[in-house]
Amino acid sequence: MFNINIYRLVQYLKFNWLQIILIILSIYDLRNDLRILLDFFTFSSLFHTISDHPLAITVLITIPYLFNSSKKINY
Repeated sequence: MFNINIYRLVQYLKFNWLQIILIILSIYDLRNDLRILLDFFTFSSLFHTISDHPLAITVLITIPYLFNSSKKINY
């Protein structure tokens, strides 16, 4: 049972490694702004984050599309 789960995890990472790296890099780029937003949320800090990091926000918004398109290709 444990080997089957490891095999599934390896297969998942094998087919989605690019999306996972993009997500990690986007969150790393937004780490300071996310900390500010979580500590004290204001709309001005939200708008500043969106305008200052458009590529990271775009990657995070398109995550569901990226994973759905990879599912269709893999099967």
